Amino acid sequence: MDNRLISHHKNILHDGFTIINNVYNDAELRGILDVIASADQSNPAFRKTEDLFAIRQFLKELPQVVPLIFNSNLKTLIHALFDGNYFVIKSIYFDKPELSNWFVSWHQDLTIVVDKRADILGYGPWTVKQNQFGVQPPLDILKNNFTIRIHLDDTDQDNGALKVIPGSHKKGVYRPETINWAAETETTCNVKAGGVMVMRPLLFHASNRTTNNKKRRVVHIEFSKTELAEGLGWGEKMEYYF
Repeated sequence: MDNRLISHHKNILHDGFTIINNVYNDAELRGILDVIASADQSNPAFRKTEDLFAIRQFLKELPQVVPLIFNSNLKTLIHALFDGNYFVIKSIYFDKPELSNWFVSWHQDLTIVVDKRADILGYGPWTVKQNQFGVQPPLDILKNNFTIRIHLDDTDQDNGALKVIPGSHKKGVYRPETINWAAETETTCNVKAGGVMVMRPLLFHASNRTTNNKKRRVVHIEFSKTELAEGLGWGEKMEYYF
């Protein structure tokens, strides 16, 4: 592992996130955006309003984008920072339009997507969204998962960059009302177009409304290397070899 990736590995360990720019070049970004633009937006997996355009199960709905997303840089990054045993468990494309006025309050990503509902000790509470079953799994599963957010636009505090509390991923399930702001430090994660943010799902994060009339388009991909309890399967599992 080169010195830069060693530094990023330490960031993930201690802070719960890291930012790596220049993972995609301009031509690769255009290729990804061209695939999205040519997609059939009447598909039920697509959600479009004045404030948001989202594609759930992004990699499954647009398989032609997979080789563009998993370029050599991303594969090298995943293999170096984690290992080759991880697989995709969830993928979403988010487009926060220029005039979007929605924000995301402080939270952790505690829910995973599974193939069905089953009453299994340690799994719960349950949700259903867009015909997908969601559940909070045992804490050890969440601790080992990671997320990569691929930024297709320059993103800063003015167009909805994530705000995070460094180190909060070490505190288990951390409720918003229990945050001691006198002891915590908020950090805004500015990422250039073509860069990625790698984060643990237990990292406390939020985002503000857009104020600068600029888009914020992100591909969000979650990874795990853990099989679920007998009777449950990952709802969007896709195997890749890094």
